[in-house]
Amino acid sequence: MSGTMHMAVIGLLGAALFAALYMLLRSVISLWLEQHRLAGRLQYRQKQGLGGILEERLKRFDKLYGHLSDLLESMQSPFNPLSFAGFSLMIGTVGLAAGAMLFQSPKGTLLPGVIGLLLPYTFVRTALLQRQLQTRIDFLPAIELFYQCYLVTGERNIRLAMQRTIEERRLPSQMQSVFDQLYRNLSVRGDDEASLRVFAAALGHVWGEYFVNLLRVALAEGNPVSDSLRELLTDMRRARRANEQERNKLLEIRIANFTPVLFLLLFIGINAHYNPEGTYRYYLLDPMGRDLVLNALVLIFASFLMGIWLSRRKM
Repeated sequence: MSGTMHMAVIGLLGAALFAALYMLLRSVISLWLEQHRLAGRLQYRQKQGLGGILEERLKRFDKLYGHLSDLLESMQSPFNPLSFAGFSLMIGTVGLAAGAMLFQSPKGTLLPGVIGLLLPYTFVRTALLQRQLQTRIDFLPAIELFYQCYLVTGERNIRLAMQRTIEERRLPSQMQSVFDQLYRNLSVRGDDEASLRVFAAALGHVWGEYFVNLLRVALAEGNPVSDSLRELLTDMRRARRANEQERNKLLEIRIANFTPVLFLLLFIGINAHYNPEGTYRYYLLDPMGRDLVLNALVLIFASFLMGIWLSRRKM
């Protein structure tokens, strides 16, 4: 009888231990599921927060959002379109406040705000233009190397030829980063058209557009493009002298962009040197003088925009 009772006690203890373990595991699993559910809800709220709403509203402007996205990605910028737009608005607000304090007129308030709003975009476009000029110089040797790798890899797989070109590490520095970005986007992004569009924006010239069209055909249809690449190289070698002349024209445009700034600083500097009191009174205290300075700044900024536009047309 004592043995039976002993077994019953052991059974009860085992059942109690099993029940305790079951309750403990159930509590742990329930707690983990609750935390997982709360984390998912938090992420959902974050996506539905102010940033998500603003980004969705910005995406409604398809051309603007796509242009900013391609521009920033081609520059490998840490900004996304929403943060870049927010930063531009912040600079524009600073421009409005500075214009209101300095010029104290509707025109003097509005124009610095507009300049501040467009200033980040102008800087990015100028930096991209500088990069495009460098890549244009190095584009021919880069395509020659890609053509060699394309022939070596069997004229079938563009991605394999791109990988071989990058692994050779013989591309010029600017072209190396551009080709790295293209291969990375083609491998991970899953949208070949968007990857090629960013690549074309980073190059920014006619030869780059032609090369992108060849890549687009090869990726979509799988047809060999060795003959087209050979024709592209031949045309680029023939146009090398013309490219030198175009680069000289672009250099003239860039020099002309900075000329108004130098003349303005020289003019005001000479006046300040010979008549500091009159310069202070006329350019800072007199409303007409402040308006003259404002007009000069607006015209200088417009000349920068015109220089960017002309350089883009020349390329």
